[in-house]
Parts: sequence; C-alpha cells; structure tokens
Amino acid sequence: MTEQTPAAPRRVKVGTGPESIRTLKRELTAGLLPDTYVSGGALVHMETVSGGLTGAADEDSPLPVAASVVHPPGLAALLAEHATVYRKKTRKNEAGEVETYDEECTPSREVLASVLVGKTWPGVPTLRGIIGAPVLRRDGTLLQTPGYDPATGLYLASKVDLPPVPEAPTSEQVAAARTFLLDRFLRDFPWAGPADKANYVALLVTPILRHFTRSLTPFGLIDATMPSSGKTILTAGPGMLYGQKVLTWPDDDGELKKSITAVFTEQVGVVIWDNLTEGTVIDSAVLAQLITSREWSDRQLGASRNIGSINDRLWMATGNNLQVGGDMASRTVRVHLDPNMPHPESRDQTGFGIPQLDHWILDPANQLTVLWHLLVLVLDWTRRGATKAVAMSMRQFTPWAQAVGGLLEHHGIAGFLTNIADVRAADEDETRWRGFLATWHDRHGGKEMTAAELRRDAEPVQIGGELHDPWDGQFITTPNGALPKAVPLGRMLTGQNGRWRGEYVVRAGKSERGDRAVFKVEHQAA
Repeated sequence: MTEQTPAAPRRVKVGTGPESIRTLKRELTAGLLPDTYVSGGALVHMETVSGGLTGAADEDSPLPVAASVVHPPGLAALLAEHATVYRKKTRKNEAGEVETYDEECTPSREVLASVLVGKTWPGVPTLRGIIGAPVLRRDGTLLQTPGYDPATGLYLASKVDLPPVPEAPTSEQVAAARTFLLDRFLRDFPWAGPADKANYVALLVTPILRHFTRSLTPFGLIDATMPSSGKTILTAGPGMLYGQKVLTWPDDDGELKKSITAVFTEQVGVVIWDNLTEGTVIDSAVLAQLITSREWSDRQLGASRNIGSINDRLWMATGNNLQVGGDMASRTVRVHLDPNMPHPESRDQTGFGIPQLDHWILDPANQLTVLWHLLVLVLDWTRRGATKAVAMSMRQFTPWAQAVGGLLEHHGIAGFLTNIADVRAADEDETRWRGFLATWHDRHGGKEMTAAELRRDAEPVQIGGELHDPWDGQFITTPNGALPKAVPLGRMLTGQNGRWRGEYVVRAGKSERGDRAVFKVEHQAA
C-alpha cells in the first residue's frame, strides 16, 4: 500500500495590522483550522485531554476531549501547527539587488485578539455539546459515529470504542440484550421492589433519550437501608458510560450553587453527589431550580460576568436512608435498595450473574457491553414506532416519563414510577407539616387563631413538677430545630396558605376587625 503524503499546510499571507485581521478572520471562517467550532459566540477548538485516567466507580471520569475557548496564545499555537503564516519582506541579494522573500511569522497579540473579539463566525459549525455515548437524534436515528455531527451540533467523544449498533436489531439481538441487562447485569441488586429496578433502567437510558424527548429530566436518588448495598455501582453505570463528576454534598445553598456552576465547565454527562450522610434531607431551592431549568445561569467564579450553560446533565445522589423535602419530592425518581441483612458486603457471590461487579464495571470493554445492549433495546423501541406511555404524568418531566415509560413497557419492564408514594413518604418537609397540621386540628379543630396565640399554645406546661410538651414534638420548627417566634411563624403559615398536606390545609384570613392575620386548619377525610 502506498502511503499518502500529508497535505501541505495552507499558506496565509498577512501584512499590516488591519490587513492581517481581515485575512485571518476570513481564513478562520473558511475552515483554516480543523476541529474548530463556535459555541456561545466564541471560537472553540476540540482537543484530546492528555493524562486522563480511569478511576474507581466513586471517582471522576471525565470525557477524553475538551472544547477550549481559543484565546490569542492558543490561536498562535494553532496557526503554527496547521498553517504557514507569512509576510513578504525584502532584502539585498549577493549582487546587491533588492529581492522579496517569504518570512514565516506569528501575528502580534493585538492582531490575534482583534480577530477573536467578534461573536459572529459565519460558516463555522456550531458546537451545541459534547457527549460521551451515542444519543437519539430528534428524528429517532442514532448518532453513533465519533466526532462532530452536523445534524445536531453535538460532538461524540465516546468513553468506549463502540462497534456499530444496527438501526434494526434482530429479534435474537433484542432478546440477548434483555437477558444480559435484566438477568445478568441488574439481577443481583437487592431492589426494594420492581419500581426500583425499572426506575434505574429509566435513569440509565436517560442520557441517550434526552435530545429525542427534548425534555427536562428529574433528579435521580439512589439510596439503601445499609452501606455496601451497591449504590455506588449503580451510579457508576451511567457515570462510566457518559462521563461523571463526583461531588461532596455541601452544607448550604451558596456552596451548592458554586459547585453546580463549576461543574458546567467540565465535559461530563452525569453529576453525582456521592455518599451523603445517613438520613440527609435533600431540600434545596437551588437544586429544585436546577432540575427544572433548561439553562443554568450564574456569575462566573473569579469574574463579574454571568455565564449561561445548557442543562444537559443527569444529576444524581447516593446515600443511606435519604429523605427529600420541599419541592424536590415531585422532582425526584427514587431507586431504593434493601439487602435485609446485617452485612451485605459478605454475601456469597457464587451464582451471581456478574461476580465482583464493582470491579467488572471499571473495565472499558465491559462498559461497552452494557452500552451496546442498552442501545439495542432503544433502537428496537424506535423501530417499532417509539410508543409512549401516554397515561404517565410527572409535572415538568411528563415528556420524559412518557417516552421512557413507553420504552420500558415495550420491553416488559414493569413498575416504572409506581413508588411515587414511597418518595412522598421520604419527603421530610411533607411529613413535618402534615404532623403539625394534624396535631393543630386535633387540639383546636377549625378555630381561627393568630400566630401569637398558636405560638403560646406550644409553650411547655408543668405537670407533676416536670415540663411537658403539649404538642408532643409536632409543632413546626425552623431549619435549626427551634420553635419559631410569632412573626416568623405567621410568615411560615402564610407561605403554606392553601397548600394541602395530606388531608389537611392551612387557610389564612383577616380577623373580624381586619387588623390581624388569622389562620385555621381544614380537614378533608380521605
């Protein structure tokens, strides 16, 4: 075989400052540099990240490429690598005659900065995102060729070297995929119920379907009754396939917001808050906003300007006996494990579908196997019309729930989202308010009361020389566990006006004289 000689670098003649700016801008928009795109008005260059290592299941696993914004020094380096930039100069030859010659040069920093300052790049392909595994396009076809996809503006930088997946899998391939995923890969996890296994498959397939469904996706919560139940292995499934960033759960919303903003600068498909403290209540206005926002906007760290990023990641958390509060209950898909034994790590793995799964999943070849079979199930579903579970409803996530529900129904995977009641039972905020309103109604019926009267009713009383809590611990408290004073209590009750907590609801109004706010509880028996 005759080796092909690489094409000579394109020659680019520059001159004065203005001429150089015009020339370089024209050449860049004409495709002078390979793997160069425009994102958010900025020119970016796709490059392989050196030194990347495959870590453990609970460690970062970034994608192997990054889209770096092109700054003047970077542009100088790219021009030196991919072009011959020169200017005409004159000199005297040996005979004393003036002659011209080409001198290779690097344009000045001012020239390079002027070239890059604009935000309009006609003809340069738009980069909408980097993905670590194949995804369904909006027309139902599979984006599976590595590199840039003009139809979607996505760049596929596969975590594993995946062989082509047939657009129309055979019945034998589909049956083998179901057997592998359900009866081998996921068989030996101690699922609390069918919903937990179905919900996990839904989360596993979510990054593949995100662009097809054009939908927001809920928060994934994977928790267990005991340590060593397999939570981290389950998060490593999507994390290893799509690229993951592992975070520590912060103490307050301010730190949480900073960590979320920082994550958007990294090329990962899955973000995991791993191993939260046992019993942690996930009740964050920042997280609730993130999960229901198509774009995340926040001030760039170390700068005074805001940056906006498309929210195209799967967000998850793991821990033992976790709870959700506030608006997170309706934004969460829960996967619960219950080994029902004192030492799950000591289970005899003889006969397991895949022994030592925690090590097995770290092998890229095994990750390829999981992904390939998952894609076979997806393409079999799309070939059959991509039927939806039209009865499914999940607030802002209904398109996601209907599409994923249809995929699971197509493959006979039952139980999807049937543990909604369990998620609500884990809603710490809902439980506290329901207990407070029930006790209030038991003590005072539908009587109207001011916040001050209600607060005085919670004062401990002396019985037999000992202080007794008349509310038996059910009075609502502040986040730090203290009884609120009258004014803050009034604000809390006003914020709950008309919101049902189980069979109880707070009603706010004015006193007969109209000078004070009053509150009462209504009860509607089921």
